[in-house]
Amino acid sequence: MLRIIHMSQVTPKIAFLTNTCTHYRVGTYERLAQRYDVDFYFYSAGREWYWQQAHGAHAGHFRSIQLAGVDVGGNRFVPDLPLRLLKGRYDAFLGSINGRFVLPITYMIARLLRKPFVLWTGVWMRLDTRLHRAVFPLVRFIYTHADAVVVYGEHVQRYLVSEGVAADRIFIAGNAVDNSLYDQTVAPEKLRALRETLKIAEGERVVLYLGRIEDGKGLEYLLDAFAASSPADAVLVIAGAGSLLEELRARAQRLGIDDRVRFPGYVPVAQAVEYYALASVYVLPSVTTRVFKEPWGLVVNEAFCQGVPVIATDAVGAAMGGLLRDGEQGLVVPERNAPALASALTQLLADEPLRRRMSAAARAAVAVWNQDRMADGFAQAFAFAAVRR
Repeated sequence: MLRIIHMSQVTPKIAFLTNTCTHYRVGTYERLAQRYDVDFYFYSAGREWYWQQAHGAHAGHFRSIQLAGVDVGGNRFVPDLPLRLLKGRYDAFLGSINGRFVLPITYMIARLLRKPFVLWTGVWMRLDTRLHRAVFPLVRFIYTHADAVVVYGEHVQRYLVSEGVAADRIFIAGNAVDNSLYDQTVAPEKLRALRETLKIAEGERVVLYLGRIEDGKGLEYLLDAFAASSPADAVLVIAGAGSLLEELRARAQRLGIDDRVRFPGYVPVAQAVEYYALASVYVLPSVTTRVFKEPWGLVVNEAFCQGVPVIATDAVGAAMGGLLRDGEQGLVVPERNAPALASALTQLLADEPLRRRMSAAARAAVAVWNQDRMADGFAQAFAFAAVRR
């Protein structure tokens, strides 16, 4: 539930700092630009390990500044950032959790100028490397001293409360995509052409994964589950690029299912909707690692736009953060549990009425989980921070 907090009639000027502008974020940033006098500062070009670089960086109808910087040991240093922020005459600052240099600098300048500072984060675990352990006291300080915190969903809210953040300072900006890009009807001839490309016969159902093929996505468990469930009239499509592609191909061959698994490679953003339209079930089998726990999984939103039920693990933010409800729009299974994943696959593929009910529920859920609602979450946080400061 959104909290109603009134703001001044004067349009606040906000510095909004994050790593890059993905295609997912354009619509939300445009909505924020309609409400505020906002400068969006981007300090990378989308080269992070957790992002498909082929997606690239994007722009929209908002004012943006691409900051020049230097990469040192995985950290992005932006020398001219402090001066820019000091000279900007901003009424409030927002920093994203992903800026090891940018975040503390932005926080310190906000405090120096005695202006509100808002943190934006989708992280819902303590990352476990030597560097992360060393800097966590600073991260926790910012968690607990930010004037407001914007989070992806309920799962991040619960985590931050466990770290000592006051619940009334946490605002949910439900992680959303531009639904209009993914809920469009796909022409039958395009689906036939895609079937031909993937060598999938008419009548064969599609179990889909679309995303990065990297550690943390749990794709080895998906292959094991598909082999164990042995759906005779289904094909598994693992679409995407990544360092584990050849390893997964070899695993499929060892399991004896290579004839029923397709690896089409990277799928451009504009073509993704065709894959969802072809699918009977989407699976996101992510697992927790020392440095990764699926912050959300916007592929769940995308699949829902096409009415595709989703099977996800309990290490997926969308499944624990409020969008995907177990038994309603899909099924949630324990992470790293191939038998549970196989059972969920068997259940959904065997029960067409259940899939239809979940399909309708998925479309209904994502229809209200949109970028207007996401922008509202930011607006509530900005208003609260202004009053508090």
